[in-house]
Amino acid sequence: MEVRSILKYARISSQKARQVTRAITGMPVSQALSVLDFTPKKAAFLVGKVLRSAVANAENNHELDAEDLIVASAVATPGPSLKRIMPRARGSASPIIKRMTHITVVLGNKPEEAAKPAKRINKSKAKASAE
Repeated sequence: MEVRSILKYARISSQKARQVTRAITGMPVSQALSVLDFTPKKAAFLVGKVLRSAVANAENNHELDAEDLIVASAVATPGPSLKRIMPRARGSASPIIKRMTHITVVLGNKPEEAAKPAKRINKSKAKASAE
């Protein structure tokens, strides 16, 4: 089962947030939280909030155990931009773009250990040993 949590309109560029989300994708939840706690970036704090919210959603709404979850995907997509101007010399102006992002974290179950595949038997060897 997939559990998701979304933070919209976070005041950070999606490029900066993507650095952090790539680091935790595929990790178990406990390991991802410890990585985020010791990452000195603003994006790590924001992604940590979303991850904790997704874990709370899994425990309260879907009655799942947090120890059995992994970060299936963590995505930072661009949101709207605030466009401002900075006055410059001789009456001109420079644009300032204040970017926002939407951070989505999806948790999934740990992949089960696949049953060992049966050994393939070479048909020519099997016939030779049978004769």
